[in-house]
Parts: sequence; structure tokens; C-alpha cells
Amino acid sequence: MKRILCCAAMLGMMFVSGTAFAAEYPKMHIRGATANPPGDEIQAVALDKFKEILERESNGSIKVTIFYGGAMGDEQANVKQCRDGELQFAQMSTGNLTPFAPAAGIFYLPYLFPKMEDAEKVFSNKEFVKKLGDMCAAQSFTRPLAWLHGDYRMITNNKKPIRTIEDLKGLKIRVPAVELQLAAFRAWGVEPHPLAWTETFNGLQQGVIDGQENPHSVNRAQKFWEVQKYITPVHYIVWTGPILVSEKWYRKLDDKTRALVDRAAQEAVEHEWKWAANKEAEAYQQCIDRGMVMIPLEDEPVWMERARAIWPQFYDKIGGKAMVDEVLAILAK
Repeated sequence: MKRILCCAAMLGMMFVSGTAFAAEYPKMHIRGATANPPGDEIQAVALDKFKEILERESNGSIKVTIFYGGAMGDEQANVKQCRDGELQFAQMSTGNLTPFAPAAGIFYLPYLFPKMEDAEKVFSNKEFVKKLGDMCAAQSFTRPLAWLHGDYRMITNNKKPIRTIEDLKGLKIRVPAVELQLAAFRAWGVEPHPLAWTETFNGLQQGVIDGQENPHSVNRAQKFWEVQKYITPVHYIVWTGPILVSEKWYRKLDDKTRALVDRAAQEAVEHEWKWAANKEAEAYQQCIDRGMVMIPLEDEPVWMERARAIWPQFYDKIGGKAMVDEVLAILAK
């Protein structure tokens, strides 16, 4: 009997302890969005993990709803909704944050990350990520907490193999209307074509453009093997995107909840980094299996030298040369 009473008492204490633990986090319901669909997508994988960690670690005190597939509008609309407090968090490509927070454009400097591990080294540096977050928050009233990455934006075309920078000449390559990316192609001696993404496949099919640049996963998703033959592994820009939060909401959180949100964001992106590496390898193989051909570059140092030469033109727009020097110092460690 005493043993039964003792066990009951212990269970009661555990219940009280668990209840008290859950009570450490105030009850709240937060809303987030991505313009991308649910499932096997970089953005969805990261946000699903973010939601899982917040709900689990708060013992359900924090409830999370995610709107997928552009249900809350496009990526720039999601930035505005975070800024205005309509959403508490969102995920988008870095390029769609830069109109509101130019400092985020630092990750579009061509050849900032010549190796994939360079990106993860910077994104794992808490001091730098916080400093950049503070700058973006001051500019946009939204704060990037952690950074996703995919693969490099590879050039594809349906005209000829690109083995040297001279082979690029004469090709009409679709490039997003992001100033740094356009400047990189001009530094390589060609005039890029900033065609709308929704028109890209038809443009390739009809010969309006000869090529485009995106990670393997996008090439697979768009079935570009139907209109593209050659892949050029140029390592000039890594696809990146933040887990973005409303600065107004974030500042109102108590210290313990804010720390949980920070940790959940970082763990979510680290989960995505591993996931993305595996998926990009799968996507590349599927592109090859469908008839695309990878042709290695013979002179990539030339591409790097010319692209990096444009950096000084953009220092003032991305937080100053000191920010770039800080990234380079992190990479040199």
C-alpha cells in the first residue's frame, strides 16, 4: 500500500512539474507563411521543423499555423505582412527580402562562398547572424533569425557546352532582376535577360532565351531537361533564404520564449542544410538521367576574379565594406 501511495505521489509530482514546465511559456498562436507548396520543398522542410520544435519544446503552449503555396501572397507580400505584424514569421528567398532590407544583399555578392561549407560557416556564426539581423530589422522592421541554403545556381543552356568564359558570349541567359546577379553576368561579358520567372520555360522553348541559372532541384522541378541540354557548374551564388520574423512581435517576447524561437530557427535550418544536400544530389542525377550533360569549367578562377571585381560598387548598399571584411575573416578562421 505504501508503495502504491509513494508511486502515486511521484506521479503527481511529475504531473505538477510538467505542468509548471509548460507554464514557463505563455500561451500563444502564431502564424507563418511561404509562397512555396508543402511537402518536398526546402522552405516547407525548414518551416515544418521550426513548427515542430516550437510546439514540442513549449509542451503545446505555442501553437503554430503555416500557410503554404502563396495562400498569404507572394514572398514580398509576406515580408510586408511580417513588418506589419499580420504574420509572425515567413520564409522567402533572400532576393525578395533585399528590397526592404538591402543589407541582406551581402549574400548575393558573387563568389562570396566558393565552397558550400563556407556558407554554413558564416550562417553558424551567431555574432555575425545577429549583427546582420539587427541591420535588417532597422531597415525593414523584420528580422532574419537563421538562414537556409540550397545549392549553387548552375547555368544551363541548349546551344553549346560552356567550358570557358569565352563560350558564354553570344548566349541569351535568363537571370533574375537582382542587381548583383545582373552585374556579375555583365562582368563576364554578356548582357543578361531578366525575364519573368513565369515566362522562363516558354522563353526557353520558343528560343527567346538560350539558358537560365538555378540549382539542380529547380531544374528538376521545372523539367528543364525538356528544353535544356548543358549544365555549367559555376559556383558564383548559393541559393539562400531567411526564416524571417516580425520585429514588433519578436521584441515583445519574454526572454525565455525569444531564446526558444532563436534556437528553433537555428535547428530548423541546420536540419534543412542536411536535407538539401541529399536532395540536390538526387535532383542532379535525375537531370543527368533525363539527358542533361554536365560540362566542367576549365577557367573558373577567371570567372571569380571578374565577378569579385564588382564588389566595391555595392558596399554601400549591403552595410559597408566592414561587413564584407567580417565575413571574409570568418571564412579565414
